Amino acid sequence: MTALSLDNPVFAAYLVASALMVLKVMGQGWMTVHRMMKVSAGFASPEDLRKGPINRAPDPSQIEVNEYVDRSRRMHRNDLENIPAFWAAGLLFVTVDPALWLAQLLMYGFVVARLAHFWAYATERSHELRATFYTIGSVIVIYMAGHVLWAALV
Repeated sequence: MTALSLDNPVFAAYLVASALMVLKVMGQGWMTVHRMMKVSAGFASPEDLRKGPINRAPDPSQIEVNEYVDRSRRMHRNDLENIPAFWAAGLLFVTVDPALWLAQLLMYGFVVARLAHFWAYATERSHELRATFYTIGSVIVIYMAGHVLWAALV
């Protein structure tokens, strides 16, 4: 059995967790667009003020920061700062043949931590709660990277 094969249950767990995170990243972008369209504000670029079928009444205020839209944009940026590291560390982790229970705990734990982080951010919970979920996900990625380094150097 090769590590990067569906015959490997650790790789299958990685694929599930990674696909869920792809959907999270892409969904967050769509959430931002939905919010912009809902309030007709928070647009990102000056050319967004051109009249068109979606923006029939452009107004310069539409490119001002809108907290409702910007909150989603910040969540998206946070995903883009964290999830790619999981994809890389997780794939490397698969190659060192960890125990299935450990791989599932870490990979699905990361997914749960990111979804909890999303919930905390979207519902405007305290920074401390949001930071707790960030920390859990971050420690998981750091552990996987360290585990790979240990396996490669020992």
